[in-house]
Amino acid sequence: MKEMGVVYSDVKECVDEVIKRLGKDITFAMPLALGKPVIFINELYRRAKEDPSIRLRIVTALPLEMPSGKSDLEKRFLKDLIPRLFAGVPRIEYMVDYRAGKLPENVESYEFFSQAGSYLNDPVAQQNHIASNYTHVVRDAVKFGVNCFGNMIGYHDINGQTRYSFGCNPDISTGALVAADEIRARGDKMILVGEANKRMPFMYGDAIFEKERYDYILQGPDFDYELFGVPKPVVSVSDYMIGIHVSPLIKDGGTIQVGIGALGDAIVAGLVLRNEHNDVYQDLLQKAGIIKKHGELITKLGGTDTFKEGLYGSSEMFVDAFMELYNSNILKRQVFDNVPIMKLINEGYLAVDNIPADIIDRLLEMKAIQPILTQEDFEFLTEYGILRSDLKYENSIIIDGETSYSADMSDEANRTEIRKLLGKELRNGKVIESAFFVGPQKFYQWLRDMSEEERQLFSMAGVEKVNQLYGEEELRALQRKDGRFINTGMVATVFGGVASEQLEDGQVVAGIGGQYNFVSMAHALPDGRSIIMIKSTRGQGRKLKSNIVFTYGTCSIPRHLRDIIVTEYGIAYLRGKPEKEVIAEIINIADSRFQEQLLTQAKKAGKIPMDYEIPEECRHNTPEKLKALLAPYQAQGYFPRFPFGTDFTEDDADLVGALTGFQGFASGYPGKMIMALLRELFRPIPEAAHHHLQRMELFKPSSVKERLFRKIVVLALRHSGYFDKPAVQGVEFLSQNMNETVKS
Repeated sequence: MKEMGVVYSDVKECVDEVIKRLGKDITFAMPLALGKPVIFINELYRRAKEDPSIRLRIVTALPLEMPSGKSDLEKRFLKDLIPRLFAGVPRIEYMVDYRAGKLPENVESYEFFSQAGSYLNDPVAQQNHIASNYTHVVRDAVKFGVNCFGNMIGYHDINGQTRYSFGCNPDISTGALVAADEIRARGDKMILVGEANKRMPFMYGDAIFEKERYDYILQGPDFDYELFGVPKPVVSVSDYMIGIHVSPLIKDGGTIQVGIGALGDAIVAGLVLRNEHNDVYQDLLQKAGIIKKHGELITKLGGTDTFKEGLYGSSEMFVDAFMELYNSNILKRQVFDNVPIMKLINEGYLAVDNIPADIIDRLLEMKAIQPILTQEDFEFLTEYGILRSDLKYENSIIIDGETSYSADMSDEANRTEIRKLLGKELRNGKVIESAFFVGPQKFYQWLRDMSEEERQLFSMAGVEKVNQLYGEEELRALQRKDGRFINTGMVATVFGGVASEQLEDGQVVAGIGGQYNFVSMAHALPDGRSIIMIKSTRGQGRKLKSNIVFTYGTCSIPRHLRDIIVTEYGIAYLRGKPEKEVIAEIINIADSRFQEQLLTQAKKAGKIPMDYEIPEECRHNTPEKLKALLAPYQAQGYFPRFPFGTDFTEDDADLVGALTGFQGFASGYPGKMIMALLRELFRPIPEAAHHHLQRMELFKPSSVKERLFRKIVVLALRHSGYFDKPAVQGVEFLSQNMNETVKS
């Protein structure tokens, strides 16, 4: 039998062995986002470039790419920023060639989830997209013919022995190991390669594995490169208002799932405000009309008080926003992988810091343990801290140092005596269980700096466990009580259907990921709710469009799974309601510039009573109203553009925010833009713009083109208000390039 767990320090030797075993027809799969073995895939790709007889197919998702910029101005801005933000991070070479149109014919790339919008109008990528639910990815990859799987892994010395962890991506890795066993059992070839990186945080839960499960482990200084950090996005007023509307739907003592990006940060910022500045939070809810409009729903499903029990995270993605919830004492509800314990906790009898004296009696009543404790019973009681961990068990006797206790719990006297051995608090709980993570550099450092004991609260598992109930339905339902599964959509119809990943013409924007899984699970759980966030509009000026539409040509979440839809203007609670009420609810949270058109369409189709009128309190859904609402709070320091910090400098933020805002202005109002630029041509260059122009290498232009670029930069800064106030503008185009790479 071939030796497993062979460690290589030379990637070339490892690739040699892979090609020797598999031949020249290789279908290689690797996880999405951060968990890619970059050094290995770069070498494998290099071999395929050099040898056209090798056929290499790559199956993955979300290859993290450093933005290169499309326009000359973007490239100038990024010239010094990229080396600063991504020092020591290797590029994925096949993606560099793909973007340059240089991918050789013998190499093909297939993705089941992509950076949002990165492949629009790209025929090759559109044709090679694999539409697959996250929980079906391993199954579909096996069917596709994968014969090699590789991922980045973490490693750590525990008690003098090197242990390995899937780290950031147990998502499909746990399933890949199972699939590999099945493939080999039927006589087919399958190779597993792990690329060990000491920079990878060592994670627990189901992420730990024995190295003998892999064929090859790449390990050594060459593989300890810097992890790809995703800079924090700017959070706009509309983002914040969506987050504020979502925040009172989260029930204390419940469960939460959120995704990456501005909307995830906005939700968490709302929850932190609720917990740490509750008077301000309550005031805002009142002034925004949220209590008046949705008070009954909030009372039924959520709350507005501080978090006493706290939340548990059951989330496909472990985003850095959960770090903020943990540090704010919100992410603190611990769950345990045991049905009896979860039942007792949920009924309020048992708590992490309160083990009742009669706990053994209750467990006997539940038949969770035998009347005469077995070795298995004893291990269960000590594992979860019900009995002290320093005890021993031998032949139906529990030994505490030199004192022995009978394990016969059918005797009341013995049950009374054993109370002396009860632990002080429950052990081996977790505050979150997630399938993968990616985030900014400070997030990775936060995980690395944690004590081993504390990091074990953050459990990692495969998507087959996190994203669905199947297999352990009773336990997962108990753990995920009052689950709020929050996802983002692009477009919602007035009937409650949602399009999240594909345009009407069939162009794939990203992929379904785990969204359908979570919506389905929210309906399966008796107290679960699916919350879909939709920005009410996109574009500006002539290109302004409503994201609330009458009908749409594609659908990610069908209307029969409608539940709760939230825009910056309100909450539409749709579950179990007839069509006319659903339509009214959704039109009420649309931008008011489009409400009458939507209502007219609904009446024309006979879907809503002809005498229905939009309520007065819902007729003023405008961006200006929202900005005026938040302005006093922003003046007090609440709702900053970067609620949880940023990797960008103040100059970065000023300049890119100005350029992004100007880009939108030029697209929506081309006539006004031209007139403004003509006026700018005759104005002097403000001194405050000099250092920005020097950065962009436009301070001393050497051509007519550069002179025009210089004026565009100055006009963009002027349009942003940079010369009038010190306010930092956003980083939106970088957010689009790097922060919306993951869409839940």
